[in-house]
Amino acid sequence: MTAYILRRLVFIIPTLLGIMTINFFIVQVAPGGPVDQLIAKLQGQDNRAAERIGGSQQGDMAARNAPLQSGSKYRGAQGLDPELIKEIEKLYGFDRPVYERYLDMLKRYAVFDFGESFFRNKKVIDLIIEKLPVSISLGFWSTLLIYLISIPLGIRKAVKHGTPLDVWTSTVIVIGNAVPVFLFAILLVVLFAGGSYLTWFPLRGLTSPNFDTLPLSGKILDYFWHLVLPILSLVIGGFATLTMLTKNSFLDEINKQYVLTARAKGLRESRILYGHVFRNAMLIIIAGFPSAFISLFFTGSLLIEVIFSLNGLGLLGFEATIARDYPVMFGTLYIFTIMGLITKLISDLTYMLVDPRIDFETRGQ
Repeated sequence: MTAYILRRLVFIIPTLLGIMTINFFIVQVAPGGPVDQLIAKLQGQDNRAAERIGGSQQGDMAARNAPLQSGSKYRGAQGLDPELIKEIEKLYGFDRPVYERYLDMLKRYAVFDFGESFFRNKKVIDLIIEKLPVSISLGFWSTLLIYLISIPLGIRKAVKHGTPLDVWTSTVIVIGNAVPVFLFAILLVVLFAGGSYLTWFPLRGLTSPNFDTLPLSGKILDYFWHLVLPILSLVIGGFATLTMLTKNSFLDEINKQYVLTARAKGLRESRILYGHVFRNAMLIIIAGFPSAFISLFFTGSLLIEVIFSLNGLGLLGFEATIARDYPVMFGTLYIFTIMGLITKLISDLTYMLVDPRIDFETRGQ
């Protein structure tokens, strides 16, 4: 087991390196980078953009009076002094060759130094730490509830296959799978967050303004009070697939020969179901845990963060991509890649806990 864990940890390094390398060079050739963004602001007479390169008066005068620059590699650079363009490139580090920026990124990221955001004037690691509690809250609690609901429900549906219980729960599951998560979120806001009817729950934020003054019990209640609607939105949209996967997996195992043999021996159904079927049927469900968690942790919670004004990593990464804030883009990508790889390793190790017959020491990879 130890050798397998060490081997997997070593493999994380080249995998992480490959992902960061591919994304780095793709982004370098993509149009609309940070230099283009600042040039566009200068052309629009944005004083705040001009201040970033040495003062609003200098930026405005350069934008209005500089000669046309022809042959520039930046769109919208016409009308700006070439020296001004060089200052902007130096501001974002684009005055250096690509390979130097790439090697510098690798050296800094090896010690979790992600640099400073281009447009937020704040260190990327501080931004990530600031947004992390929101994303962890959404990802952890929604994933936990989805598994706590879906697995028992899926097992029950498999045992009661074809009964009225199975039919009406399947109807609910089909509806939950068909309606987008954000639509459920909007419906919950309208019904329970002061949209048109009730005002039982807050509409924005993870905590109340007076959170710091509350006692410990009050802080816990306030925290979960703010999470009710976002988590409920994610759970409604996410439990359908796992429930049907659990049901089909258990149905497949229940019809196998070893189950018929166990029944012929007179074993109780509960002993057969949880002593023999469970560990075999749960393997495929455990295999899907990493992708389910990462999906809810990032992409699945993006719209929820927007609707409920929750400033998490999903929203941070999305805004950074739109603004071409490369340090934030690569910093969040780095963190999520590491999380995904480590979660995959944890998932593989969980196989052994469910089924001790799996021995990682005998695996050759």
